[in-house]
Amino acid sequence: MKKTLFLIAMICFTATSIFAQEKKMLTPNDAAYINRSVYPVGKNVKWLPNADKYLFADTENPNNLMIQDVNGKKVTVFLTIDQVNTYLNQAGLDSVKRLPNLTWLDNNQAYYYSFDKNNNCINLNLLDVKAKNIKKVTSVPSNAENYTITTPSLKVAYTIDNNLYFADGDKQIQVTNNPDNVIAGQSVHRNEFAINGGIFWSPDGNKLAYYNMDESMVTDYPLVDITERVATAKPIKYPMAGMKSHEVKLHIYDVASGKELIVKTGEPAEQYLTSITWNPDNERVYIGVLNRGQNHLQFNEYSALNGDYIQTIFEDKDDQYVEPVGPAHFLPNNTNEFLWLAQRDGFYHVWKHNVETKEAKQITKGDFVITAFEGFDKNGNNIYYTSTEVSPLQRHFYKHNLKSGKKVQITKEHGTHGVTPSASGKYFIDSYSSTDVARNVDIMDANGKYVKRLHEAVDPLKDYNIGTIELGELKAEDGQTLYTRMIKPYNFDPNKKYPVIIYVYGGPHAQMITDEWTAGAGIYLHYLSQEGFIVFTLDNRGSADRGEAFEQVIHRQCGQAEMRDQKVGIDYLKSLPYVDAERIGTDGWSYGGFMSTNMKIHYPEDVKVSTAGGPVMDWKYYEIMYGERYMDTPEENPEGYELTSLENKTDKLEGKLMIIHCTTDPVVVWQHSLVFVENCIHNGKQLDYFVYPGHDHNVYGPDRAHLVTKITEYFKANL
Repeated sequence: MKKTLFLIAMICFTATSIFAQEKKMLTPNDAAYINRSVYPVGKNVKWLPNADKYLFADTENPNNLMIQDVNGKKVTVFLTIDQVNTYLNQAGLDSVKRLPNLTWLDNNQAYYYSFDKNNNCINLNLLDVKAKNIKKVTSVPSNAENYTITTPSLKVAYTIDNNLYFADGDKQIQVTNNPDNVIAGQSVHRNEFAINGGIFWSPDGNKLAYYNMDESMVTDYPLVDITERVATAKPIKYPMAGMKSHEVKLHIYDVASGKELIVKTGEPAEQYLTSITWNPDNERVYIGVLNRGQNHLQFNEYSALNGDYIQTIFEDKDDQYVEPVGPAHFLPNNTNEFLWLAQRDGFYHVWKHNVETKEAKQITKGDFVITAFEGFDKNGNNIYYTSTEVSPLQRHFYKHNLKSGKKVQITKEHGTHGVTPSASGKYFIDSYSSTDVARNVDIMDANGKYVKRLHEAVDPLKDYNIGTIELGELKAEDGQTLYTRMIKPYNFDPNKKYPVIIYVYGGPHAQMITDEWTAGAGIYLHYLSQEGFIVFTLDNRGSADRGEAFEQVIHRQCGQAEMRDQKVGIDYLKSLPYVDAERIGTDGWSYGGFMSTNMKIHYPEDVKVSTAGGPVMDWKYYEIMYGERYMDTPEENPEGYELTSLENKTDKLEGKLMIIHCTTDPVVVWQHSLVFVENCIHNGKQLDYFVYPGHDHNVYGPDRAHLVTKITEYFKANL
């Protein structure tokens, strides 16, 4: 009997051991974005432009493009890699090993970019499925950047160094001949105000608007390149808060005549030109002119024929700041009415404006945020948008009738959705994830009714030793809800006490906790949890997509409300029976590095160990656009700069702190942490310091695995 029991026990133990061995452990490479297999596999599905039919890659052969009707079961081959190479050979062009990334102009024609075999140029090619051919439309030099296409003429504007060019067939036209420190056709204002490019084609493709930025008056900031035997200076233009800023103009170039004009945006020169929008008539252009103080926006209309100011359509003012979030969206076939996203009632909502009457009408209302305007149906009767109406943690897609106000929620399953409508507006492709869905791709109809599933991804972490994720809610001092996420180790024992790492960002334009796969937590946080830590995150006031009151509480005093909210999280953690209250640490990068150091200095009795990467240590060293929005200038807000500075509080530092900085960081310049270290030395305070030579604002590529290991081992050794 004893032998039998022993044998059963051994079988059970062996089975358990085998099962445990089947589960894999995450590695630093996994946490560093190097191993893509730990992320859900998606499915690239695209509508044909003029049909309720969709294209997707063949599962068995990804180089074959398949087509299917929404209402049909039959799947047919639309395009193969062999056909593409046949067309290329016929045209005397280089063969390809994989199907190119096609942008469809209609149901038969698509364009794509390719490098020639010698990498001397970038070709723009036009594929015609019906005609069974591929033609090279034009080409640009291989060192071209920021190339921007206009359809249907397929002219390409691009930049080389600081100048703007465009290509039209065999013609290569240089538009600008700028001196040093004057830059054309690139993003300006350090990519703030939703600016993500500097080239703006008119709707008919006959005029080319572009930013021209003069940085000659901005102080050079020294960065050093150590890749050569004798290190060389590589200065950048970095306008610090309160200092001289660059000056930007909008130019308009007439492609046919070669004539150019400068839009007369007036004085002062130090203002921000945002939200560039062409009128559909090709004769007027609109600019959101924002003052340097960022509390007064004028949306102005200008002539594209002579550059003259015509009128101001509306003005937005705010006691704290006004932040434009994109261009205007003209209604289809309407030159007089456009939609605009504005935070006039405390939340970003859709407003309709009339150019002639200047009438403004609010379209969407409620205590939620429109996170993205997604476009119109083909007749302009309905608009599409994504919002937080269901929950601040979720993103759902809506259809809204402009006349009746009737609203239809297209997406129903909880989570974070990305949706594209068919040309008819009868169907929608919905790609989404949630806390219990890795990635699904569904088709929905115009009433939000489920039609069919196109893809269901397997959770790639099911084969790993991953801990549990718990979402929670706490209350800020003003009663607002603060969302939390806790990742417990895979072998969690409620009778044990665990060290905690608080992963913090805390700054504007970011939301760390969402209803999506892993609740928004990256593999890095799961790796930390795997190593034996509870990993906790709290989205404090000041973070994104919660409305004006939630966000603007940080104005002129960055880090203060955020710290108090994080302290609510700390106190909650200390109340839990399985948390070791003597072993709590913080970790963050950029604004998160600022917050991690902040918490270490101000709550030494609570925070034992901290790591801070690329940290803001004093806002007077930060750039104008972002810094002055939230802090005003040092001259306007000396008390705020003194209050929020960390370099003047190093005498309060206790315990273990490791600062990490990249030596060529152009965002949070190296000076931040160096001055902090200098002050620590003066105050007799010890800290740990590590640099990543040659990296900019963060560490990417193979070196990122080294960073993951560095931070993890620091917490294992000291927490």
